[in-house]
Amino acid sequence: MRWPLVSLSRHRRFPRSRASVRDARAFVRQVLTGWGHTDRLDDVTLCVSELATNALLHGAPPGREYCVSLTLDGSVIRLARDSGDRQLDVDIPEAGPEACSGRGLRIVREVADDMGISPEVVGKSVWVVLKTASPGERAGEAY
Repeated sequence: MRWPLVSLSRHRRFPRSRASVRDARAFVRQVLTGWGHTDRLDDVTLCVSELATNALLHGAPPGREYCVSLTLDGSVIRLARDSGDRQLDVDIPEAGPEACSGRGLRIVREVADDMGISPEVVGKSVWVVLKTASPGERAGEAY
């Protein structure tokens, strides 16, 4: 059976609060489970946790929210977080051995298949792409 290519998208805004990181993880897990794409669930959850934490600590100014967007296009999951005007470089220097932070984006870059930053009308979007199995591959069928 050939599966049609379907593009699905969900977005949710989160307040600038510590609980929002947990809520962003739950949102992503719920959406991907609903879509039946759980083969990269832990990787996507890790990525959204790091991106949401960065939004909370560095991106979203006080009083502003950040948005988590999740798009499934065929067998590609795109996760984006937007907000904040602070410049960000995904080629950040390595954190020192005694540093308590500074490793999150490096971990995300290793887990994701692609990563980048796109300017927006206000602020920017930090995005990651993770390739996932197609429905036919998950069912053990030839695609």
